[in-house]
Amino acid sequence: MRRELAIEVSPAETRAALLEDGKVVEVLHERRRRQGIVGNIFLGRVHRVLPGMQAAFVSIGLERDAFLYVEDAMPRDAEAAAENGGAADSGNGPAASREDAPRIDDLVKEGQQIVVQAAKDPLAGKGPRVTTALSLPGRTLVHLPGGRGVGISRRIVDEGERDRLRSLMEALPGGGGWIARTAAQGASAEELEADRAYLVDLAARVARKAEESGAPTVLHRELDLSLRVLRDVSSPELAAVHVDDEDAAVRLREFARTVSPAVAGRIELWRGDIPMFTALGVEAEIERALTNRVPLPSGGSLVIQQTEALVAIDVNTGRYVGKDALEETVFATNLEAVPEVARQIRLRDLGGLIVVDFIDMEQEAHRREIFDRFVEELSRDRARTRVLPMSEFGLIEVTRQRSRGNLERTLTRPCPVCAGSGRVRNDTTLALDLVRALQAEKGLFLPGEEVSVRVAPTLWRLLAEEETDLLGSAEEQLNIRVRLQPDETIGPAEFEIVRSSI
Repeated sequence: MRRELAIEVSPAETRAALLEDGKVVEVLHERRRRQGIVGNIFLGRVHRVLPGMQAAFVSIGLERDAFLYVEDAMPRDAEAAAENGGAADSGNGPAASREDAPRIDDLVKEGQQIVVQAAKDPLAGKGPRVTTALSLPGRTLVHLPGGRGVGISRRIVDEGERDRLRSLMEALPGGGGWIARTAAQGASAEELEADRAYLVDLAARVARKAEESGAPTVLHRELDLSLRVLRDVSSPELAAVHVDDEDAAVRLREFARTVSPAVAGRIELWRGDIPMFTALGVEAEIERALTNRVPLPSGGSLVIQQTEALVAIDVNTGRYVGKDALEETVFATNLEAVPEVARQIRLRDLGGLIVVDFIDMEQEAHRREIFDRFVEELSRDRARTRVLPMSEFGLIEVTRQRSRGNLERTLTRPCPVCAGSGRVRNDTTLALDLVRALQAEKGLFLPGEEVSVRVAPTLWRLLAEEETDLLGSAEEQLNIRVRLQPDETIGPAEFEIVRSSI
């Protein structure tokens, strides 16, 4: 499988897309004004302990207090963490407690200073979720400073390689827990030791800063999106890294020489006339991912609906009627849907509970094959997933790790026109779309030409008062003047570019 990474950098936003065999499977956004906090480490103060919920609220310096569940306040076993993907639980509440398990009021007290790490960004009006079980990722290893034992990524399936890595890791000096990441496959003892030394030093720096600081404060910030995604997807299968910004390319090469030298030579500066995300098909995939219907080649389709409680994915035959019996037609449609369902889950970054409604099949062998293929497709997902067997009604339930807002919630907002029953692009997304639309006309404008743009009043306020440098950069690059015209007749997710005479 050929993997490619595309990283698009602008002053207001960084976007990254992962492609497998030419298909877009992941899209990530990080905006200058709304950077995520997952992976950041804070010195917080326990604000309130809730014994009835077995949780506590922790002040970490944000608008909303963070939420600490009792199981997230206990040390972690590296082997168990490796099997679970090395991340916090993906559910919506605490795990069932055993009678002998510690209680939250035994672990933390109100007013106590406590070191925590963000496991989930603030979502849907809720504060972030945090854990006291720190996790520091390197290229080949993850260090659990307060943990114990050694674990191997579940994605490394070769038993001989697992035994080799376990032997090397058990010989590493130092305390805490350690997990061998997928990238550790084939790594030498020297590479593991270099990663270990870096992570131990990082843990020591965090501890020193915690001793010298007062709560609430940030002790450590996770890498920005471009460096983080390069670190996390680097592997022998990563054939190319495309970057559209020269400074970013230099920075990525310097970083790669430290964490993944083999990848440094595969980082390429995009020099095409067509914008990179357009040429690679990423823009089109983002556009399709913001709709609720996905066509299948045979004529069938997927219908994807997100609710507060769960995500429902329905497989439909559509106009596909097949050539043989109904059972074979249904099986063929389901078989075609399997890789697309798995891809859409990753592309849209759907999390929490996902219910996939495959078309009913009568033959047990067909049910088993659909389930096995679906599990195989989901095994490529970097997020942790758990899949339950197909029910007699053709339903497969999946839980998927959720740490950041999904694609829809990142790029859109509730529609003010339809009273929240649908969604439209938010003003920041629309502003960036406008800049890209102007850049797409590069070469067609006359030097110094004035270009009028009709926009909704809310978008006008954003561009004229808050994000003034967005259009300024485009004007300088294209050698034009942009005149914004607020117009209440323009829809909340629309704009109109009007060429003017000079």
